[in-house]
Amino acid sequence: MPVVTNQKIFSNSFINPTMIFIDLTLEDQADELKSYFKKLGADIAEDKTPKTLEKEVQQIIDVCDLCFKEQNEAEIELVLNNIVSILVVMPSSETTDNLIRTFTEKLSKLSSEKFGASCLRVLWVLFQSVNKKNIIRYQIYWHLIVVAERIDMVCSIFKSVKKLKEQFASTPLTDEQMQKLLRLLHDALRSKHSDIAAKIMIELLSTYTTENAIQAKKDAQRCIVTALADPNTFLLDPLLSLKPIMTLEGELIYELLNIFVKEKLTKYIQFNNEHKDFILKLGLNHTQNLKKMRLLTFMQLAENSNEIAFETIQKELNIGENDVETFIIEALKTKLVKARMDQTAKKVHISSTMHRTFDIPQWQQLRDILQSWKVNLNCIDESMKVLINSQKREYHSVTSTL
Repeated sequence: MPVVTNQKIFSNSFINPTMIFIDLTLEDQADELKSYFKKLGADIAEDKTPKTLEKEVQQIIDVCDLCFKEQNEAEIELVLNNIVSILVVMPSSETTDNLIRTFTEKLSKLSSEKFGASCLRVLWVLFQSVNKKNIIRYQIYWHLIVVAERIDMVCSIFKSVKKLKEQFASTPLTDEQMQKLLRLLHDALRSKHSDIAAKIMIELLSTYTTENAIQAKKDAQRCIVTALADPNTFLLDPLLSLKPIMTLEGELIYELLNIFVKEKLTKYIQFNNEHKDFILKLGLNHTQNLKKMRLLTFMQLAENSNEIAFETIQKELNIGENDVETFIIEALKTKLVKARMDQTAKKVHISSTMHRTFDIPQWQQLRDILQSWKVNLNCIDESMKVLINSQKREYHSVTSTL
């Protein structure tokens, strides 16, 4: 059997594979692989019609799962990478693409917790080796994500939407293909990597226009739920500008989103009392919702005042008197608000806070701050000039007396 060596590409992240093949024709490689699988018990019948490379490779792919009998990752990858080495060198054609598609789908189905990493590495070698202008790479990448999700390694394949687009730069994906891929990535990441999944969903929704936004209504609902459920997502205002989100206006989920965007805790409690079943149906946790809304309410209080009394915090956040200090400590850990707690005066002195919304008033506030800085810097500049001139005069006065 031909020798294939590939650099280890499965640690914390993937790197480009290095593959070396011995000098054999594709037909000879196929014959060696057939002999190998026959020894493992493969029923590969000799075809009476003239052999073609495509038929040979199809037979090999049909029985390639037998290599898993070896129970050895290195041996399995050696065999599967030999198949890859044939597929990527075969003349480009619809038949070759079909063989690649069949092989990819088979590895996707065969991957398990035990051998999933081996299948993932082989698929990655195949993805990297196929001509970058061949659209079949889309199918390979799709199954890469399917396998990676099974063994919780999606983040080793997917780095960012920008990187994803770069990988398909030679043959850009259609809007529909990108939407399907982003949806697959979102589903694969949302349970264990909700922060990344939320960003992917926002990217997905941004691909829709006013004309077709209604088609993404379900995605828009999932986007809202993912964002609300994510304990690290507090800036929710940008969601309201997404076209598919706009199509939900007038519905309960849109009302709930608006509460998290700009309302206080009391408004959420009222909504939950009126629509408990709806909250449960969305799969949201009421206790977690309360925790997030308390932080958001505290941020809103901090936006409008330089200091907040413990009594105000207790009342607005609906917590006990003994819980106020604990809440403040936990809130400051998030770094959403920078402040100093004065336990003696029972107050919190605010130095800065992240805004829940960033609209015209916030831009105007930022402009005022920058203008104030500009004035102050000009004053400092003028003061420095006066000081320098004074020092110069004093220097000349001293030197002239000498």
